Amino acid sequence: MGFVLRWIVTAVAVAAAVWLVPGVEVSSATESWVGVAAFALFLALLNMSIKPILQFLSLPITCLTLGIFYLVVNTFMLYLASWLATGLFDTGLVISSFGSAFVASIVISVVSAILNSIVGADD
Repeated sequence: MGFVLRWIVTAVAVAAAVWLVPGVEVSSATESWVGVAAFALFLALLNMSIKPILQFLSLPITCLTLGIFYLVVNTFMLYLASWLATGLFDTGLVISSFGSAFVASIVISVVSAILNSIVGADD
């Protein structure tokens, strides 16, 4: 049940980022929620599997920048999830620029942290 809850929280956070950040749009031939759900699925899977490895490898740079580089890792994860979702399912998010992805990663991180604390998905 933990993964499903994390997926739903990620989907809500991604929907908030699509709504708030210009330059991040859903590219879906069907419904927009399908694109958000597919993207959130890939983002949740990547955050559980690849993100800890990237965080460990980028630890020296993250310490030098006092944690700011962690946002660049989140931005890379957004690009990777977008590439996988649009490549495999032909639906997902289209990110127009690095700045849009950077702001979207901040929005997704903040909304996910708030929702995880409310729902208790980190337990």
